[in-house]
Amino acid sequence: MNKELLLLRHGKSDWNTNTTDFDRPLNQRGKRNAQQIGEWLIRQKLVPDLIICSPAVRALTTTQIVCEAMGEGVQTIQTEKKIYEASLSDLHLVLQAIPESTQRLLLVGHNPGFESLLSDLAPSIQIPSDGKLMPTTTLAYLQLNSQWTVLQGRYLIQRAKNLSN
Repeated sequence: MNKELLLLRHGKSDWNTNTTDFDRPLNQRGKRNAQQIGEWLIRQKLVPDLIICSPAVRALTTTQIVCEAMGEGVQTIQTEKKIYEASLSDLHLVLQAIPESTQRLLLVGHNPGFESLLSDLAPSIQIPSDGKLMPTTTLAYLQLNSQWTVLQGRYLIQRAKNLSN
């Protein structure tokens, strides 16, 4: 059976706070877009079996809002420090550690790591004219082969501002 990977870049953060990068919160647009992603996942019947996110405040808050919108408890969220400031190889290590029993994984994190991972898993993907493959609150849906250790597959990109069905 195919595996499904949902890559979600965190929502828009609030740059008007006097805090560290790790502790930067979401702004109102980021919160609203996270809610929209959660609602879209429910409508598409794409509720994940496993949810793993970066422990950075903006990623964790995004994940919590998505979970609440899907009717999932936030206690189902696992954090993984390797996702924060992750390289492509860090993200591959995270994916290789996913239990084979997991069919659909939601991974929430950051650029540039997520753009690198998406380009690696879907090499035919076209980079938009603005150069931003995964702006904030962008969800990439990939159908992969049957193992988390051998990653390749088809994809769909969905941005929160474009969710209509």
